[in-house]
Amino acid sequence: MTLTTVTGRNGIVTAPHHLAAEAGRSVLMDGGNAVEATVAVAATLAVVYPHMTAIGGDGFWVIREPAKEGGERVHSVHGCGGAAASADLSLYAGLDAVPTRGPLAANTVAGTISGWAAALESACGTLPLARLLRDAIRFAEEGVPVTAGGAAIALAKGGELRAAPGAYAAVFEPEGRPLAEGDVLRNPALAATLRKLASDGLDSFYRGELAALIAEDLAALGSPVSAADLAAHRATRPEPLSVPIRGARLYNSAPPTQGFASLVILALFDRLSADTPDSFAHVHALVEATKQAFLLRDGHVGDPAYTDYDFQGLLDDAAALDELAARIDPAKALAWPQPPQWGDTCWFGAADGEGRVVSSIQSTYFEFGSGLVLPQTGIVWQNRGSSFRLAETGWNALKPGRKPFHTLNPALAVFEDGRVMAYGTMGGEGQPQTQAALFSRYARFGVDLQEAISAPRWLLGRTWGEVTTSLKLEDGFDEALYAALADAGHDVERVGALTAMMGHAGALVRLPDGSFEGATDPRSDGGVAAW
Repeated sequence: MTLTTVTGRNGIVTAPHHLAAEAGRSVLMDGGNAVEATVAVAATLAVVYPHMTAIGGDGFWVIREPAKEGGERVHSVHGCGGAAASADLSLYAGLDAVPTRGPLAANTVAGTISGWAAALESACGTLPLARLLRDAIRFAEEGVPVTAGGAAIALAKGGELRAAPGAYAAVFEPEGRPLAEGDVLRNPALAATLRKLASDGLDSFYRGELAALIAEDLAALGSPVSAADLAAHRATRPEPLSVPIRGARLYNSAPPTQGFASLVILALFDRLSADTPDSFAHVHALVEATKQAFLLRDGHVGDPAYTDYDFQGLLDDAAALDELAARIDPAKALAWPQPPQWGDTCWFGAADGEGRVVSSIQSTYFEFGSGLVLPQTGIVWQNRGSSFRLAETGWNALKPGRKPFHTLNPALAVFEDGRVMAYGTMGGEGQPQTQAALFSRYARFGVDLQEAISAPRWLLGRTWGEVTTSLKLEDGFDEALYAALADAGHDVERVGALTAMMGHAGALVRLPDGSFEGATDPRSDGGVAAW
């Protein structure tokens, strides 16, 4: 099926599962704003797309508020948890690395729900929380058909996931086998948890009866995250990073996310020559800009409490960006690779008739996170802290309370002509690259929004199930491009058409006349719901 750009007059939502997009639209139609719609999307995704996201993970928001006296405002929310107080090197004595599955992988507080609360607090919405969570509760209770992508991941990962203590097998393998496409997935314990959040408030996830149940389950399963760790957690509101390019200002989330790298890529590309979308000049320039950005990212990005690097200072320094761009050879590839970053997630966005535009992303890191499903609450708990290094000092070294490096980064652009664009993707190392591909196609070359997402993509490094660090390209580019990139020194690997490794992207645009455009990824189970 060929997707086309969806238009709307009153509001729009895009998400990597169509039921989540429809849940967000229904909130808009009931008088909710874009932040309220995004919470409905986020909750629904946690139910219908549990291999990619859950309320036991982390989330980040970039929000553009309507223009009022004094001008518009772009702000951010970080629902990001730190390492447990007992998660120190002694906990992992004898290990070379933090495990990626099981109790010791579940070593950080889940910040997603705190992010919802902080975003709603700033949005001045009118709908009750029970309305925002209504569809998610119903889907968890009554069940939803498993998608092809979800079934494939459950089959591929079942062996390592069912070995984790907790309720994984009871929820996701109720008949003693991984759920197949079309099977009905139910999680009544999660439905009860969402009802508890609706009645007691989102803060109850961290302080109160629900928090006590969560802490009890985590302790019983062997996670170091305690009731005290939950109670100490708060969402934060750091200023988003931003950078000007020709015709727009780009925004993204600050560390510990890799939003800095996403902005650097597009700032460098703005200084390079490319006249045609998906030409050698276009793809080569973005790949080489990615390398420069990743070198900076890997040297500096992490918990901001552990670095004094001035990220916004670099983005404000045109001469420094010029110098970085000058390092890029327009004809030859820089030798690569660097160590890849892992992680999968869900990006989604919403916009309303008042002019509010939301870019949001949440994740459990690996598929199904740590593999721990809390028996009393049905919550899938993340393994984001498995990225910590077991070292005394240095980048991303494990420390109690420290926030791990995050691949997550929601993007937003405000154009000088009045357009506002929210965009993003899942895909770990591929997130900044896919953002750069779809944004440059749309903004620099005028490609239709849906075509900018549907068109073939590339990936330098590893993502979603891949361990090689080659330059992977989907089928569908001009045949001459593959040879030209190889001749320039890129380690070209062709991976077929419309592959999930390229992420599940989405984008929406609020146009100057107040109407909307939205697009979703044919690589996902996504949908755009406009009103």
